[in-house]
Amino acid sequence: MDWIVSDGLTPYEDAVAAMEARARAIATGDAEEAIWLVEHPPLYTAGTSAKPADLTDPDRFPVFETRRGGQYTYHGPGQRVVYVMLDVGRRGRDVRAFVKALEGWIIDTLAEFNVTGELREGRVGVWVQRPDRPLTASGAVAEDKIAALGIRLHKWVSFHGLAINVEPELAHFGGIVPCGIAEHGVTSLVDLGLPVTMADLDTALERCFAARFEGDLSRVGAM
Repeated sequence: MDWIVSDGLTPYEDAVAAMEARARAIATGDAEEAIWLVEHPPLYTAGTSAKPADLTDPDRFPVFETRRGGQYTYHGPGQRVVYVMLDVGRRGRDVRAFVKALEGWIIDTLAEFNVTGELREGRVGVWVQRPDRPLTASGAVAEDKIAALGIRLHKWVSFHGLAINVEPELAHFGGIVPCGIAEHGVTSLVDLGLPVTMADLDTALERCFAARFEGDLSRVGAM
């Protein structure tokens, strides 16, 4: 299995073309599985369930329609995007279990920085409680989203993946209703007061991967 980290900002269209080609090659047995870590220039993506009304500022950044599940999300500098190209077929063909493993991987990684990531019924992604913020209108502790998740399968091989906010410009999320959820905010590791770098997160992601997915990792320089 290849573990790939790309420096700089990877154009979104290039990333989609590369991971789709890799997924096809994995499905035919012509390539190894891969985990690909990138950053993108500022942009919005629309998943298969995106609602036009949730794109509140369509002229702010480029908008890309994508075949992953989910609604609108933002990608940009300071956010680690992890493209997951794994053979779900040989892992039991259980998509629900696979998504649960991805969520667990995010939660395990956040725990490396003493951040408690949580799941919420009916809300995609990973959330953190914000006791430092005012209570919600219902009197509950405020919660912000710190990581997003959306995948697609090609012949039981996954592509697209997850995104974890390290230090993106949080104001850039203001041009959309992230994942269709208007009543909660968005945060990042640095916004939580943690001096975490992208390299720190990458190390934690790699360390926590083996606990959720089998396969030996081989570092390679490019897709």
